[in-house]
Amino acid sequence: MRVLFAGTPDVAVPSLRAILSSNHDVVAVLTRPDARSGRGRKVSPSPVAQVAEEAGIEVLKPAKPRDPEFIDRLNALAPDCAPVVAYGGLIPRSALDVPTHGWVNLHFSLLPAWRGAAPVQHAVLNGDDLTGACTFRLEEGLDTGPVYGLVTEQVRPTDTSGDLLDRLARSGSQLLVHTLDGIEDGSLRPEPQPADGVSHAPKLTVDDAALDWTVPALRIDRLIRACTPAPGAWTTFRGERLKLGPVTMERGREPIPAGELLVEKSGVRVGTGSHPVVLGDVQPQGKRAMAASDWARGVRPEAGERLGA
Repeated sequence: MRVLFAGTPDVAVPSLRAILSSNHDVVAVLTRPDARSGRGRKVSPSPVAQVAEEAGIEVLKPAKPRDPEFIDRLNALAPDCAPVVAYGGLIPRSALDVPTHGWVNLHFSLLPAWRGAAPVQHAVLNGDDLTGACTFRLEEGLDTGPVYGLVTEQVRPTDTSGDLLDRLARSGSQLLVHTLDGIEDGSLRPEPQPADGVSHAPKLTVDDAALDWTVPALRIDRLIRACTPAPGAWTTFRGERLKLGPVTMERGREPIPAGELLVEKSGVRVGTGSHPVVLGDVQPQGKRAMAASDWARGVRPEAGERLGA
């Protein structure tokens, strides 16, 4: 089939590469406009745009996909189908109706669970044991379209959102190609999502990532892993923000007052609403990430000093 691929970040790259290696013809790529990124904040094309340009494929970067110039070009390209992976923009009805087989979205949850922008983060945050990815036909509702197929993935106890998303991006890319194959040969028909089991996954903000040390350690562990790598879980120390990487829980150890630091040779512990946690990497404001033990040697917490105070 003639396909127009829509996607923007790194997580969409495995799907683009998989389709490029398939029997389908990628006639163009739709991605978000160039944006500032990296430590130097240089204006750069999206990861998807870079792969497409290397492959010699036309790249479309409308400010909004409802722009008349884009709609005109889409009609001229006349794609049979438009696979979508994390494009980052709302596809209007004027574009949805163009491809013969519509737009097929790869979503990183088992719909109707976790509809929205951050399904993987919410799966980790809520302690799901099983998640996955599915392909569905895009419509104007939020992730409400009928489903073509799915793959499942176990959520490991130490998974960060980044870990889990990396695995889903790889397995999902193969699911997406399989879906396009099935649409082309007529062997796949989308099935409506069930009415039960609907949940929503709005984007996690920096404010959502602030730690409350009075809650149980399990909730703290999940929040940190859900917010890794973005937006990054954080607390404060001596009035400045301190970003935290994943922690280790210490069930059965004598409690420490919530937020209180205990620096020992075996690690830097923090009290929670249940048992302590051992800090992993930390990143002080304006500095690089470092091991918590190295940070503690530098700041020398006083007895009874707390995080988040």
